[in-house]
Amino acid sequence: MSLVEISSDATFAEKITDAGSKLVVIDFFATWCGPCNMIAPFFKQLTTKYPNAVFLKVDVDKCPGTAAAHNVSAMPTFLLFKQRVELARIRGADKNQLENKIKEFYTESEGDNAAGGVSKVDGDFVDLVSLINKAQSECLNQSDDFVWENALSPDSKCLKSDVDEQILMYVSFQQPVKLSSLVIQGPADNGPKNVRLFINQTKTLDFDSAQNCLAVQDLELKPEDLKDGQLLKLRFVKFQNVQNITIFFVNNQSESEVTQVDYIRFIGSPVNVTNMSDFKRVSGQAGESHG
Repeated sequence: MSLVEISSDATFAEKITDAGSKLVVIDFFATWCGPCNMIAPFFKQLTTKYPNAVFLKVDVDKCPGTAAAHNVSAMPTFLLFKQRVELARIRGADKNQLENKIKEFYTESEGDNAAGGVSKVDGDFVDLVSLINKAQSECLNQSDDFVWENALSPDSKCLKSDVDEQILMYVSFQQPVKLSSLVIQGPADNGPKNVRLFINQTKTLDFDSAQNCLAVQDLELKPEDLKDGQLLKLRFVKFQNVQNITIFFVNNQSESEVTQVDYIRFIGSPVNVTNMSDFKRVSGQAGESHG
């Protein structure tokens, strides 16, 4: 994919929509900006290293509406998107940070379900796996050989409990999200049964607190709920600004010593999603000053 320079707000809206499920890397720059000019050759080289990504350069003086819509106030600023979802933001001419973020979200495949992709699952909602902050997430009472990260992929090993049937999983997101539903897959015998959900905890709950505190929602799963990606609907109004979610797997279907989770998905949308109508609203208006 060659580098495309954007010279109007309308063109930007068109290009980011046409990208589909591909990673979009956007360089917000100004011709008078020294650091922008310094990193420009490196940014162009990235287009050949990552051919399945879409690379856009946005001149903030020609596209003030686009810059304002994305809260860009300093140059250069790099934004990474998939399917209109902002995945990352890098401010400044940091080559290493920019390429590391591209590597984190880049996939060779164009398919919607490629690893690191953001695919529509339920109406306008998407799988939020790419927005999970693994470094700030943890899981209590997981087996050393079957850890919680395994459950984020359908092709990996599963998650299993260790000394008893309970599992306490704390998942942090890179940005606030709205959660519409969960998918929890597992075996009919020792897959999860009773599940308690808590959000926006300032610290990881212990098992006693998870057992006794008032949950945002309690789920009771049947064996058929654990098959084939069944959507477990959440009380959407309760999950509007989720920065982290704690999932307490209380027990399993057979009351055995080991609970197994094969696959878990978080379905929803980021609180801040690029809306193409925003560009129609700001297009043609004078942008804010940039510095």
